[in-house]
Amino acid sequence: MKEIKIGLIGFGTVGSGLAEVLLQQAERLRRKTGAAIRLCRVADLRTEALPPQFSGVELVRDADLIFNDPEIDIVVELIGGIEPAKTFILKAIAQGKHVVTANKALISQYGMEIFEAAAAKNVEVGFEASVGGGIPVIKALKEGLVANKILSIMGIMNGTANYILNKMTDFGMGFAEALAEAQEKGFAEADPTYDVEGIDTAHKLVILMTMAYGMRMSLGDVSIEGISQIEPIDITFARELGYRIKLLAISRNHGDSVEARVHPTMVPEKHMLANIGGAYNGIHFTGDMVEDILLYGQGAGKMPTGSAVAADVVDIARNILHQSVNRVPCLSYLPDEIRPRGITPMDKLRGSYYFRMTALDKPGVLSTISGILAKHNISIESVIQKGREKKGTVPVVMRTYEAGEDAVRRALAEIDALEICTDKTVKIRIMAEQEEW
Repeated sequence: MKEIKIGLIGFGTVGSGLAEVLLQQAERLRRKTGAAIRLCRVADLRTEALPPQFSGVELVRDADLIFNDPEIDIVVELIGGIEPAKTFILKAIAQGKHVVTANKALISQYGMEIFEAAAAKNVEVGFEASVGGGIPVIKALKEGLVANKILSIMGIMNGTANYILNKMTDFGMGFAEALAEAQEKGFAEADPTYDVEGIDTAHKLVILMTMAYGMRMSLGDVSIEGISQIEPIDITFARELGYRIKLLAISRNHGDSVEARVHPTMVPEKHMLANIGGAYNGIHFTGDMVEDILLYGQGAGKMPTGSAVAADVVDIARNILHQSVNRVPCLSYLPDEIRPRGITPMDKLRGSYYFRMTALDKPGVLSTISGILAKHNISIESVIQKGREKKGTVPVVMRTYEAGEDAVRRALAEIDALEICTDKTVKIRIMAEQEEW
């Protein structure tokens, strides 16, 4: 029987998950591929010994022992970060090895360089686990939706941020308390910046947009706002208005340009995305043929992500066995069809908004703020003004009708400069009615 040999770099959470999947599902994978897929070598600097069930796997500290082994067919990189991961992947490709990775930061920033190197050596790069954890979102976009013009992408793509917002919404926690619990349960890193400030979500959006639109883009093309400024009072007002706050990645295809943004969004409580809780992800595509598709599942975790990595390993193994390597292009589009494309500037967008101003409790405040908004052609749909909050200030909450982003920015800058406003205005965009699928 043909044997496909795997070399793994990194035996952390996802690496050990992959090893478990390959071990537990060995017979199932043999029946589905006609070959034995065997993990034969692991490179890791922090692991002193592999668990007993992997007694037949060699543990080394030098990754070159994987790249330079002519018997290894597929190299799996699961150490994360940019370096040395990028160097390792390029070394593996240079040696004619196929590569699988879950590294969204690397793929979103240096994916084109890696894919071009792989094409030159006629090897494959699998990256299913880079977006959505155990959700087969890459395969759906690459193959299942191949006949569609993708009209929009929208979704919850970071389980840590979703977990925090869920705890703030359903259990009344403050941001710091919810973050601490997420860290305690292993959903958040010691440094959670990438998760809570939207950077991790933006990495994933770059990957999906590159595939959906056949475009070259970078992280700098994405407008990014995180959730660290969201306070319990905003959660409370959102519930009062009939919304839940979610960190969304959003892209719409306007033909000549595409939107690329990540920010907190007020989602109607009846909407499917509003009810995705915990560390789960939900990713929605609109295609011109299929219309609306929602993919939902665990967006992180040892076994779900290990399952996604294993799916890439099996795909590549099948292609090796049937001599059909690169039958499906890495990005679905042929390499020479990947081109630059315009990004719609944020200040050209229109939408509805939630504003929370912190103002002195004195007469004329509401009329002053309303006057500035009116001057910038921003119409108010509703106003909520509660009693005194602290130190003689009151929260003034407004929900607007559709307005231009540029006008909103100019109006809020003017409002925040007022002596009667003691804190910067909190601004949260509201999901448009046409997106309430």
